[in-house]
Amino acid sequence: MSDALSTRLVHAAGGDRPSGGVHPPVHPSVQYAYENVEDLIGVFQGKVKGSFNYARQGTPTTAALEAVITELEGGTGTVSFATGMAALSALFLTLLKAGDHLVTSARVFGNTNSLFQTLEGLGIAVSRVDAGDVEAVRAALRPETRLVFVETIANPSTRIPDLEGMGALCRERGLLYVVDNTVTSPALCQPKRFGAGLVMNSLTKTLAGHGEALGGAITDTGCFDWSTYPNIFPAYRQGDPRGWGLQQIRKKGLRDMGGTLSSEAAHRILVGAETLTLRLQRSSETALTLARHLAAHPAIAQVHYPMLETHPEHAKAKTWFGGNGSWMMSFELRDPDRLVEVLNRLRLPLKATGLADTRTLIIPVAPTIFWEMGREARAAMGIAEGLVRLSVGLEAAEDLMADFDRALA
Repeated sequence: MSDALSTRLVHAAGGDRPSGGVHPPVHPSVQYAYENVEDLIGVFQGKVKGSFNYARQGTPTTAALEAVITELEGGTGTVSFATGMAALSALFLTLLKAGDHLVTSARVFGNTNSLFQTLEGLGIAVSRVDAGDVEAVRAALRPETRLVFVETIANPSTRIPDLEGMGALCRERGLLYVVDNTVTSPALCQPKRFGAGLVMNSLTKTLAGHGEALGGAITDTGCFDWSTYPNIFPAYRQGDPRGWGLQQIRKKGLRDMGGTLSSEAAHRILVGAETLTLRLQRSSETALTLARHLAAHPAIAQVHYPMLETHPEHAKAKTWFGGNGSWMMSFELRDPDRLVEVLNRLRLPLKATGLADTRTLIIPVAPTIFWEMGREARAAMGIAEGLVRLSVGLEAAEDLMADFDRALA
């Protein structure tokens, strides 16, 4: 098969070959029966691979999606979840325990930061640092540090951490390196190249792309030696250590915590993923055109978009993401008092939360998705009170520019 990502995506999931269906079927069954009880026992004990016992831990449909994500990320396996936040919650709650410590960027997605606050309440220490400075990460490490977590592009500030430097540091210290690849997606970035052991994707966003299915995934890249990780339960320390991490995440995160992706949602995500490269190319081109237009507008104080030459990490974005941009940007009005007025005057962008829909979405950040943090915490994360996040969709660039010109007049 061709190495082109667009070709691989269209054919990756295969189809329902016995019936001739071009899409794999949706499997709604909760129970999975076996002719012999010995086979059922083997499935429960993990001795029969590729089989199912109860849909909470996966179905043939979610397995088909997981195989596609694994291929896209160049990994060894994937576990899917009902949402991206369910995936992150499962990762942290199954691999960390009270007394452990993690290091993360000071500029992470608001809900992720809220999850970190929950972890702190459970006795897991969290250090938030400037992830663009690997020495700041190094200085934050402790004997009890278990992992380092960053996002490829911070949401919504668009800042890019030192992905390469942190990968080298984690290899040097034997730490688990976890990267949230949601904003870039595997089409722009494979965190495996930086040494990430686990990669999270919110499938709701770029991969599904139509704003009609929730999903999340954790992929093991094969870069981390799980035999060195102290928090693997004794019951899972059997067989090949390369599978220990994902097995624990699947057993604890799906079987015990129940953050299961439905077969129906998995099917929608699989179909949406087929157009990933086309959607990403179109929305990225439009985003760059619009970012340049807004940056030159007298009513705009600043535009945050990695493919603009003025962005602090522009060179990294060009090198690490193949010279391609993404659909997310943020900007600040020169007169923040006009924020509500300007957004209400826009006709095309939907005033809604969410990212990577086919439609352009716009939201004022401070009073919505970062509201719970308070002004002081927002300031520490570089979130201006007048910051606006924009997720660029598939509308024509000229139509979006005209709409903003009219709203900003």
